[in-house]
Amino acid sequence: MDAAGARGEIRWLDDHATTAALAAEALGVPVGAIANSLLFTLDDEPVLVMTSGAHRVDTAFLGARLGGRLARASKETVRDATGQVIGGVAPVGHPAPVRTLVDVDLRVHDVVWAAAGHAKTVFPTSYDELVRITGGTPTPVVPPAEGSPAAPDGQ
Repeated sequence: MDAAGARGEIRWLDDHATTAALAAEALGVPVGAIANSLLFTLDDEPVLVMTSGAHRVDTAFLGARLGGRLARASKETVRDATGQVIGGVAPVGHPAPVRTLVDVDLRVHDVVWAAAGHAKTVFPTSYDELVRITGGTPTPVVPPAEGSPAAPDGQ
C-alpha cells in the first residue's frame, strides 16, 4: 500500500467483511462507497474490477465493452494473480501488474473503502487516488441509467 502511494491508514475491523454490505455496516457508510475488488478473466487473462458495492458487475455489458468474454475468476486464479484470497483482495500489492478497471460509479463518493489484503482490513481512499494507485481505467461496469454519472450525456 505504501509503495503504491495510498495515503489512507489501514483499519482492522472486528469481524470479517467479505461482502460490501458487511463492510458498509462495519464502517457505517453507504454500500456504494465500498470498492469491491473482483477478479475476472477476459478471454483467460486476469482483470481486476474495482466496483461499487451498490451493484454487481454486468459481465455481458463489460465484456462487450472490452471486446471479449468476461467471467468470474476461480479462487486459484484470484490467488495466483493477486497473491491474496477472495474476500480481502486489495487493489494493489499483487505479484505482477493486473489490468484494473475502476467503476465510474465510485466517483460520487468523497471517500471510498477498499480491502487491504485481508478480510478484516480496509483502507479509505478517494476515487482519483484509487485510479492513480492501481493505474486503473475508469469504466462503467453496468449499463448506465439515463442521467446517471456514467451515462454518455453525463460525462
